[in-house]
Amino acid sequence: MKHSLTTDKEYQQWLADIKEKARKTQIKAAVKVNTELLNFYWELGTDILEKQANAKWGDGFLLQLSKDLMSEFPDMKGFSKRNLELIRQWYLFYSQDSRTDQIAKQPVSQLRMEQKIQQPVEQITQRTALQLSADRVVQPAIPQITQIPWGHNIAIISKCKNIEEALYYVQNTMIHNWSRSVLVHQIENGLYKREGKSVNNFALTLPKAHSDLAIQTLKDPYIFDFLSMTNDYNERELENALVVHVTQFLLELGAGFAYLGKQVPLQVGEREFFIDLLFYHTKLRCYVVIELKTSDFEPEHAGKLNFYLKAVDSLLRAEQDKPTIGILICKKKDKVVVEYALSDIHKPIGVSEYQLTQSLPKKLKSSLPSIEQIEKELEGKG
Repeated sequence: MKHSLTTDKEYQQWLADIKEKARKTQIKAAVKVNTELLNFYWELGTDILEKQANAKWGDGFLLQLSKDLMSEFPDMKGFSKRNLELIRQWYLFYSQDSRTDQIAKQPVSQLRMEQKIQQPVEQITQRTALQLSADRVVQPAIPQITQIPWGHNIAIISKCKNIEEALYYVQNTMIHNWSRSVLVHQIENGLYKREGKSVNNFALTLPKAHSDLAIQTLKDPYIFDFLSMTNDYNERELENALVVHVTQFLLELGAGFAYLGKQVPLQVGEREFFIDLLFYHTKLRCYVVIELKTSDFEPEHAGKLNFYLKAVDSLLRAEQDKPTIGILICKKKDKVVVEYALSDIHKPIGVSEYQLTQSLPKKLKSSLPSIEQIEKELEGKG
């Protein structure tokens, strides 16, 4: 009797390999199609700028071009007047500076560290089409922008102020395979400005390659705007709320964090201690202990977290794991106090603030109570 292929391990493994190859082929084909389309858009954007500069066709030429192209290619999307305007805007955005090619070669971490280009979008359009057409580039100077979908590109140039910020999100989209909604969420929450900003001692407590990557995993502040905590709350309530919304919490923490548990017990001597939140970071290859403080940072917080890190390294860390990292997320911190507190601690610790809501537009601020007023009200209820 022949062995059933549905239970044959060799066949099932071979089938899984074929499926994986097929998926990769699909992805490569999709990327190739997307790249060809965006290369065409780039050339079209170049042509539009040249014609606007040199031809005397009037202001309505984009509308006429749109009608003619849609008539010729009725099944091909992308030729609406609005999309032609976006193609022009996209070309203008990435053609704004002669240093574009240099910036494109920088890794993500450097894109965040230095602000080489500060030209806002509204100033880009003030450059004349004649100036741009003189430097015509048929292929994009930044090949990465053709590796992500058109909708992602539009979201980025619509919300980013300069090329470096835009490329930061382009490269992270490629690395993390963000959907458009996740990309927009990260831009609106200011990931570019927050990532790697935590006060920490990683450079002193970890090898350079490991410390650089660890620093990039931290943010300051962390935005917990997915929580609806309107009343006075304590650390356990904040912790529970984050666990309930663990999907959004992991998105805010960033790629690589795997949730292991809350109030994880550690038996040290004859006493039992409990970690607020325990994670394993798949890229750093280490445990990450997160302690939550709904109060301002105090030096003793660092000492307690240092104790937890020693315990995790002793009780949980395997031989192949790298040193455990601690992240203390508090309501507010004094940078100098944090630096003093971490100066003689030999375990890697980062300290960041958290916010339950994003800052409001200036027009709304005048009609709402200040943070100080809200805190006084909360203290009165405590």
